[in-house]
Amino acid sequence: MAFKAFYNQEVIPKLREEFGFKNPNAVPTVKSIVLNVGLGSGLKDSKFIETVENTLTRISGQKPVNTKARKSIAGFKIREGNVVGMKVTLRGARMWDFLEKLIKVSLPRVRDFRGLSGQSFDGQGNYSMGLKEHIAFPEIRSDEIEQIHGVQVTISTSSENDDQARSLLTHLGLPLKKQE
Repeated sequence: MAFKAFYNQEVIPKLREEFGFKNPNAVPTVKSIVLNVGLGSGLKDSKFIETVENTLTRISGQKPVNTKARKSIAGFKIREGNVVGMKVTLRGARMWDFLEKLIKVSLPRVRDFRGLSGQSFDGQGNYSMGLKEHIAFPEIRSDEIEQIHGVQVTISTSSENDDQARSLLTHLGLPLKKQE
């Protein structure tokens, strides 16, 4: 719970000063983190589906949930109800532990990493990013993997706008590039 303590002691005072929050409960915080993997071309490959499930379980410490197609799309050979991806939603202590691991361990391990795009906010204070290779996470040993796949990470915050969310994530240590 060390990262949550860092948030409480270091980040909250900075955000209160920056945005003029009178009430400490009004300061934006991280609500949840969703890890998502789209199965794509591995849709029919049961071994790939098992690999993705094991990967998400090891990264998050939780069992992933299957996401199903809402509509049939003939061009992609997808029928309504087919499993098209897997996701895990992290909250509480696991969320803070994962965020710390992402910022301090996983992102520095990404090849040719020059910071995250500052354009990936959704307008409501949530941030999404994609990692092309799941081997950036320390739980995944590179000698055990058969197939490399990507992982989509969405950080949901309680902030009202992108500026507050950007400031929150920057103070937490997320390496966002400066806006052009």
